Amino acid sequence: MPVINRIADYAEDMKTWRRWMHRNPELGFELHKTAAFVKERLEEFGVDEIHPGIATTGIVAIINGTGEGPTIGLRADMDALPILEASGVEHASETPGKMHACGHDGHTTMLLGAAKYLAETRNFAGRVALIFQPAEEGGAGGDVMVKEGIMDRFGIERVFGMHNAPEVAEGHFNVAPGPIMAGTAEFFVTVTGKGGHGAFPHETVDPIPPLLSMAQAFDTIVSRNNKPTADLVVSVTQLEAGSATNVIPGTAKFAGTVRAFDPEVIDMVERRMQAIVAGQAAAFGVEAELTYERGYPPTINDEAGAEFAAAIARAVVGEDRVAPGERQMGAEDFSYMLNARPGAYLFLGQGDTPFCHHPAYDFNDEIAPIGASFFAKLVETAQPKA
Repeated sequence: MPVINRIADYAEDMKTWRRWMHRNPELGFELHKTAAFVKERLEEFGVDEIHPGIATTGIVAIINGTGEGPTIGLRADMDALPILEASGVEHASETPGKMHACGHDGHTTMLLGAAKYLAETRNFAGRVALIFQPAEEGGAGGDVMVKEGIMDRFGIERVFGMHNAPEVAEGHFNVAPGPIMAGTAEFFVTVTGKGGHGAFPHETVDPIPPLLSMAQAFDTIVSRNNKPTADLVVSVTQLEAGSATNVIPGTAKFAGTVRAFDPEVIDMVERRMQAIVAGQAAAFGVEAELTYERGYPPTINDEAGAEFAAAIARAVVGEDRVAPGERQMGAEDFSYMLNARPGAYLFLGQGDTPFCHHPAYDFNDEIAPIGASFFAKLVETAQPKA
């Protein structure tokens, strides 16, 4: 089955919605204009229930089908990024320093398109819960919505989400079971010695040599402490020390990121970093402190959910346009929802465009009807009318 004809009929409406959101980006949990826009559209569609104010500006909307049945959840993220847009498009951000550089305006549009169709046709049993989420970009809005009880409150039994994929052929889907996006952690190390004049190093305790030694030793965690078949990235991304060429500083700092698909690997990295920092500090005669902050957990697709999503994708775009794809070291807070309920997260190719988080990025409006059709077909197939 190709794109649903009824959804194709209002492709121009979807483009209008998406470009309004692109011109009006908002960050984090402060999505007041965006949430109001989404709520207005849902009211126009005639959904049965609208529950705003979840996780500050998140919304859960309910559409009742025909007859009894379970509740399936569909999620879209709504927040933008603190990036100055350089796309040059007519509908570019009207708020300098903020832009939809990851396509969340498109994700929200695809879910709105599915909502319009499902509210019109109701060709399914049970209920669908439309989850419009704030603060995916670092705020863990998905975690907040789960902690505020949306799964139990609305009886959600399965949950599905989708992300656009630059550099994947337009209209092609990637979906696979198991870990598909990494879990994360950030590390921050402060080394404290004794500063002084660069001409008299013997009167100082220089924090820079131990800092460099620690940073280099962190690289060995990947090559010597991690099982070679368990994917792991440890990247030192920040160094800070000194302010003058003739002064040995009293403190030095470095920081970076950890990415892995196995939570036990992320735990192992923390243990090794603690040991390295303590050992090098003792060897160089300095004090050192490590702060290790866990971020989003790995995004892990339920096997049955991934297989079902792949079957729906094939029904929408064809057998040859659905593939497992490569798992990614990027992170996604839909992971919290998949930890709470079985389901799957998949990627929809938008063609050869700038990558996400690039100032020239823009969502490809041509794929919005495909994503909306996927969501609609997913509901109708998962919960057919009696």
